[in-house]
Amino acid sequence: MLESAGFVCDVQPDITNEEILVSLNGYQGLIVATKIKVTEALLQAAPGLRFVARAGSGMENIDQVAAARLKVHCISSPEGNADAVAEHAIGMILALLNHLPRADREIREGLFRREANRGRELGGKTLGIIGFGHTGSALAAKLQGFGMQLLAYDKYKTGFATPYCRESTLQHLYEESDFVSLHLPLTPETQYFLNQERISQFRKPFYLINTSRGSVVNTADLIQALQDGKITGAALDVFENEKPETYGPSEVLWWNPLKVMDQVLLSPHIAGLTQESKYKIAKVMVSKISALGLLG
Repeated sequence: MLESAGFVCDVQPDITNEEILVSLNGYQGLIVATKIKVTEALLQAAPGLRFVARAGSGMENIDQVAAARLKVHCISSPEGNADAVAEHAIGMILALLNHLPRADREIREGLFRREANRGRELGGKTLGIIGFGHTGSALAAKLQGFGMQLLAYDKYKTGFATPYCRESTLQHLYEESDFVSLHLPLTPETQYFLNQERISQFRKPFYLINTSRGSVVNTADLIQALQDGKITGAALDVFENEKPETYGPSEVLWWNPLKVMDQVLLSPHIAGLTQESKYKIAKVMVSKISALGLLG
């Protein structure tokens, strides 16, 4: 797409942070996923750089303050995978409520336990959405037909209520929610947003869905709440450390109980990864890059 727009593209999917630091001179643009850390040192090593584009939504691997100072445009593409993330979240909720992973495992083991796997329905329940950007709003839209009450909180937005989703304060969300779905970027402000202090403010046990960033949740506090019954169940697509081979003793301490809990559903940060989203993310990025008018 970029070549059709007039750019010359150099694709290096296996480049390391060290290699890219000494090879950016002469490039106008840089497109990254999550592996490459766009630091101030990297930006200064590329005096001709005009933009950095993130293939996805999270921008925590890009020093946006340094980029603004150096007049480098920062681009993300959350519109591209919002539908994918929303659908994945709904799939995790339904699988968790209906014990599908356990039931599947038991059937394969020759067990046929119907009553033990009796599920729950979504109708009449309340879901609180924290963060009402592209993915949070997409989730609300897709849940319209489930007969749920939908509440949404966003610290930086007001007046965003829809016919199917009410704008809420955090306190009201704590009072009413049976489910909580997190759709927050990872920033110093949202680090450990959900911790023991916040969990204790919920009036009743709730299910947690996190498809945003792992470090938005304090994992140790989450496990304690699951063991205490304060959190009924959790569907997690993201984790504080997503490289199990690097886990230290403290991370093993929280991973070992988490992976054996039947009320927990896990997936390897794939909520935004669909065949369709790969194309849509690219299309969004190309549109935004082209709008910068760097050619001609």
